[in-house]
Amino acid sequence: METHNFRNLKVWQLSVDFVTAIYQLTTLFPNDEKFGLSSQIKRSVVSIPSNIAEGSGRGSNKEFARFLSISLASSYELETQLIVADRLNFLAETIVQEIIRKLHEIQKMIFSLHKKFESQISS
Repeated sequence: METHNFRNLKVWQLSVDFVTAIYQLTTLFPNDEKFGLSSQIKRSVVSIPSNIAEGSGRGSNKEFARFLSISLASSYELETQLIVADRLNFLAETIVQEIIRKLHEIQKMIFSLHKKFESQISS
């Protein structure tokens, strides 16, 4: 049984930093969105590093890969919510584009790590 130290994973570190950035951005949303889209965005973004961490402690590469998949799905959910926020003009389009660019970097890292563990499972 192998465990992984999530704190050493660059993708976890970047996604925790990303949580902070997203939380700061949601303060720009209208007050009536506090329990709406803003809340949903916060849940999605926190889910990304949380699932990486949880998966790392599950004790098998198969379980870790499963939680990486959940983390990736949360990132896609977040991307959709950011697009909705953009269409509702809660944020400037240039800000949303930059945030989504950073999110795509995190998605690529999660996908690569997931692929690595999936290939180890099949070997």
